[in-house]
Amino acid sequence: MITTMSLRDSLLDSAKEVFETMAFMALEEVHEDQEAPRLEDETLLGTITFKGSLEGCLAICCGCHCARTIGANMLGADPDEPMSDDEMSDAIGEVANMVMGALKARVQDEVGTMEVSIPSVVRGRELRNSLGDRASKITVTVNLEEEHSVQFSLLYRESGD
Repeated sequence: MITTMSLRDSLLDSAKEVFETMAFMALEEVHEDQEAPRLEDETLLGTITFKGSLEGCLAICCGCHCARTIGANMLGADPDEPMSDDEMSDAIGEVANMVMGALKARVQDEVGTMEVSIPSVVRGRELRNSLGDRASKITVTVNLEEEHSVQFSLLYRESGD
């Protein structure tokens, strides 16, 4: 079975790959002894679930200004141009989808087939996701372009099937 550290490294590598190739943005992990930029009060939480020998949820959480910047970079638009709430949500949902796809490609030899849902995005304050008491959680916080804080989390447990 895959280790927590291997999943953590795969999650970070997947996020880096997606942001560098699809949003043309650099991200750097914030280590425990470093201080990350604070997430804005209002955030977007993009989630995508998976099932197989492991079942769980991958999530990306960032502030609205960060989501707007990500969306603009993905579309090749000026980050100062207005962006609708739907466009910001679409961008975060697509990032969650692409990171999940990259993660799946990295771990499927060890965990077997994974079925993946479509992404879901919500907007609010103090958003959290949960998978219950038996779940393990990996959280990776990154600085995006040395300006924004983005939090990736992977909640998972062995399937009961």
